[in-house]
Amino acid sequence: MSTQDAGPAGAVPVVSIVVVTYSPGDCLARFLKSIPAAVTGPFEVILADNGSTDGSVETASAADPDRVRLVRTGGNLGYGRAVNAGAAVAHPGSIWLLVANPDVELGPGTLDELIDAGARWPGAGALGPLIRTPDGELYPSAREFPSLGRGIGHALLGWWWPANPFTRRYRNEDSGPAEGPTGWLSGSCLLARRIAFDAVGGFDPAYFMYFEDLDLCRRMTLTGAPCVYVPSAVVVHRGGHATQRDRSVARAML
Repeated sequence: MSTQDAGPAGAVPVVSIVVVTYSPGDCLARFLKSIPAAVTGPFEVILADNGSTDGSVETASAADPDRVRLVRTGGNLGYGRAVNAGAAVAHPGSIWLLVANPDVELGPGTLDELIDAGARWPGAGALGPLIRTPDGELYPSAREFPSLGRGIGHALLGWWWPANPFTRRYRNEDSGPAEGPTGWLSGSCLLARRIAFDAVGGFDPAYFMYFEDLDLCRRMTLTGAPCVYVPSAVVVHRGGHATQRDRSVARAML
């Protein structure tokens, strides 16, 4: 990524991109490489590092010091707390915060499309793209808030019967992708309106990993800033860079 691609040096970023890293390996370079084609305005990247030891974050920040900043959180704080640490040092003039995993690759025009959707939905607190796996499978990135019954059914059946009606309803799998308000968005890639993110205090630090995105969207929605799904913006999520948990259990939790 060059400073020419990123916009003029010293320009106020339209979007501050906060990436939580934990020895992300080669996927971080792929993510950074995908940014210039995803947005036309100036941006900054903040690597909120939870204790990487593979040298990837140092390499990334040294390659583009004008646009990529390395912020060491002091340890493995978990996802939400690391995002908050990155957001706290974001340029005060940036309107948007893109929260993203380093194993995401942004499609061409993705950020521009999400920002344009933010203008179409001026009350939205966050906007999320359509997410696909590297094999092209649609990832359930826009979901309903779980009711007690739906949550119990999903928890009991999701790990051995993924197509059960509780899980399908929870993941919104019975409706085609359409732009509009949803319950919550995947924290692997979401664009938050800075003022809405700050209004709720960012992510709840009580969540170490998993469900911090649901909680953030719930609190935004309660303040009158709903989350909006924007399937015209597309990203690829490789997954698995920070955890080696059993895939069937992890899928049931999502």
